[in-house]
Amino acid sequence: MLKKRNPEVLKDREVLLDLDYSGETHGPDSYGSLQNGGFIPPRYLNTAANDDDDPIYVHCERTASPPVQPPGNYFRDGQAKIDFVLVWEVKVRRKRRSRGRSQGEAPEEAVEAAQEESRSERRKAQLARWRDKFIQNLQSAGLLMEKEESSSVKKTIHYLKLHAPWDVLVYYAEELCLRAPLQAQPNPDFNTSAQVLQKLWVPNIMKESVPNRPVDYYTCAFRKSKMEKFLGSDDRENYFTNTQRHRIVYEILARTAYGRRKRAEVGVARLLNDGAFTGAFPLHEGPFELPGCDVKPDQLNKRQVLYHYWSNWLKWYKYQPLDHIREYFGEKIALYFAWLGFYTAWLLPAALVGTCVFVSGILTMGSNTPAKEICESGGLYLMCPLCETCKPWNMSDICPMAKVGYLFDHPGTVFFSVFMSLWAVTFLEYWKRKNATLAHHWDCMNFHEDEEPPRPEFSAMAPAMEENPVTGVKEPYFPEKARISRMLTGSMVIVIMLFVVMIFLVTVIIYRSIVSVMMFETGSSVLRTQAGNIANISSTLVNLALILLMGQVYTALAEQLTKWEMHRTQTQYEDAFTFKVFIFQFVNFYSSPFYVAFFKGRFVGYPGHYGKLFGMRNEDCGPGGCLIELAEQLCIIMVGKQLINNAQEFVIPKIKAWRQKRALSSVKKAQKAEEPKRWEQDYELIPCEGLFDEYLEIVLQFGFITIFVAAFPLAPLFALLNNWVEVRLDAHKFVCEYRRPVAERAQNIGVWFIILEALSHVSVIVNAFLIAFTSDFLPRLLYQYKFNNDLHGYVNFTLAYSPPSYNHSSHTTCRYKAFRDENGKYKLVYWELLAVRLGFIIAFEHVVFFVLRAIDWMVPDIPESLELKIKRERYLAKQALADNQEALLQAKRLAT
Repeated sequence: MLKKRNPEVLKDREVLLDLDYSGETHGPDSYGSLQNGGFIPPRYLNTAANDDDDPIYVHCERTASPPVQPPGNYFRDGQAKIDFVLVWEVKVRRKRRSRGRSQGEAPEEAVEAAQEESRSERRKAQLARWRDKFIQNLQSAGLLMEKEESSSVKKTIHYLKLHAPWDVLVYYAEELCLRAPLQAQPNPDFNTSAQVLQKLWVPNIMKESVPNRPVDYYTCAFRKSKMEKFLGSDDRENYFTNTQRHRIVYEILARTAYGRRKRAEVGVARLLNDGAFTGAFPLHEGPFELPGCDVKPDQLNKRQVLYHYWSNWLKWYKYQPLDHIREYFGEKIALYFAWLGFYTAWLLPAALVGTCVFVSGILTMGSNTPAKEICESGGLYLMCPLCETCKPWNMSDICPMAKVGYLFDHPGTVFFSVFMSLWAVTFLEYWKRKNATLAHHWDCMNFHEDEEPPRPEFSAMAPAMEENPVTGVKEPYFPEKARISRMLTGSMVIVIMLFVVMIFLVTVIIYRSIVSVMMFETGSSVLRTQAGNIANISSTLVNLALILLMGQVYTALAEQLTKWEMHRTQTQYEDAFTFKVFIFQFVNFYSSPFYVAFFKGRFVGYPGHYGKLFGMRNEDCGPGGCLIELAEQLCIIMVGKQLINNAQEFVIPKIKAWRQKRALSSVKKAQKAEEPKRWEQDYELIPCEGLFDEYLEIVLQFGFITIFVAAFPLAPLFALLNNWVEVRLDAHKFVCEYRRPVAERAQNIGVWFIILEALSHVSVIVNAFLIAFTSDFLPRLLYQYKFNNDLHGYVNFTLAYSPPSYNHSSHTTCRYKAFRDENGKYKLVYWELLAVRLGFIIAFEHVVFFVLRAIDWMVPDIPESLELKIKRERYLAKQALADNQEALLQAKRLAT
């Protein structure tokens, strides 16, 4: 065993060697040389016995000149790459001053404070023991280590740099089934628009040559025994990419125990949760700022390439460098940006068609016969009062709203709703093709995680241990019946929260009714005619604030519920959490538009027999109809949410980064003029927060542009503008503001694709009901068929006379919008119109779903060219890995 040297020899530089406890090194000999403070060869070490189990630190004597840090992410010897960094902070202990009764402290309080301090010290000692044991086990796993410190008066920050030597990399590469290159092939161009423009000989301003694009290879599963048949196997320094090295080291960190395995005291994730480490991350590959002097593009580091060619706002119209993103961040993050970019590109035709439909409504507004009749009616149509204390009003007062309502309710919107239903399914079908192509190109096709280890929180809270039927190893266990019981209880909590959303919705409805009455009672003609709009817009703003507030509350609640349900693996946990949050956010965001589209104005009743809620008359649609109110709500909720989210994504990371830098400011001041090292700069960044919020935001947006698109044709345009900003905001966060995340493999976008498919099918049904029951499209069509093709007299056709009993009490005859007779009974035309509406819904959804199935059948999930590549790759893999290939050829020669 090795003995610790005197720590006074060198306080600011320490080296933690990869030694076993017999005093022998088991790293490569090349790492055993001393280069200005690097590794110590064994002959310089004091091998006296050491009975404690602490990790072995060896201090180097300070030389005349300080050690020079080699360029790049390397150990001090300039040879070993830094694959991962573990960080922990130790606060400097200060002597606790005794406080007597003169300071007003009771003896009981002093005892309590002493006990609390004792518990805190025991907890710190426990974490230190776990941390030391964890580091020892990492050494036993074959990792090389080097330690740095940054100190101040308040605390000391320890940085433990990890390096995986060649033998460790090879062992885990085979165990993790990493892909090895067999043969290089030309890099394909996955941008369909680029291929089309190239065939048309049209200059493509979106295309840009990004330096150092990763080479594409035919690959197969890595095997150590076939090493000589893989390309580049003689270059041990660069054979494994940095992301592969990070993934391997993180796998070791996730498997390494720090305590008793029976208690599942395993993995760095649980140590991070418990506070033994304050950070665990791979390093960024240098600064993201571009060098001041003229440097060739191919000399930029990978982070600078992404900053200049991807996160730069001036590149908003350029293709994303997906291969570079995948090489730096891994497949999971690259697939998110590939999907976001693909979705944004497909929004372009949807936005163009929606804008054309809206403009066509503006151009044909003058030919709207019903609006002309309303504007020219004067006092012909005296309408019934809108509240108990209101007075009758003339329909000609709503002339402006009748004209504007035509923009959102004309034949073009019907066409656009059909178009968007087909667009949504076609987009998803072609994304499946794009996803398959990228998955093969990035060597993650048919990728499945091996048996996932239990989550750290599950391991810590599980009440029992049972043998895993797959691995045969005892693992933490939670009874399935107890989990189902908890899930049912959690479901009841979700239902209660959904009722809370409904209560808020009713509150907003009552608020809107009160504001409308107040506007009518002012006596102002302007406020009276615009009362509905003022009430609708103000209530929608209130609703948006409640939606965002409830979203934050429920996300925190869903997180606690999902933890309480005790899901074993991270995948199961994420799927359950995603389902809960999406269900709630779906109801939270879409309940108000659903109410306006399908319930508002349906239960009004008729004069003398009005329906009431809490003593107030039920809401009726405004002068321009419910469709224009729905458009107002969609515009405010969708656009307002996007603006607020973008502001949060811009401001919040900067606030978190400022707080992190402020917490480390005392250490930086103590270093004075020393330039911070790469690991110190990365520790100042904020931890990566994952992709859940990013996916949720865009998936909710997808719902807005498909489910209610018949009422708001400009929704795809606003979504397109938002996504151009979203791509660069997210890119800037990952490149400049986040610590580098561990590269994760994935072959698709996971459960989010299932949600998108469900939304696309729901949109067909909702748009059918929207056109049938909310729009005036079918009533106009029926009137044109039965009475007048030019719609003359249509306004009078849609109005009914108040009952005689109501006329006697109010001393006047008034009109209201309904298909009723003078006694308040439904006319025959109402039932005819109902039959037309139901028939339209059945025909609409059957035709659209039939076309959708035809598109699904005609568009294969895997392109034919990709199938050929897959067969070629399998053939090369079979040739390279066949053990008996030469013997087989020899036998054939002998046979001939």
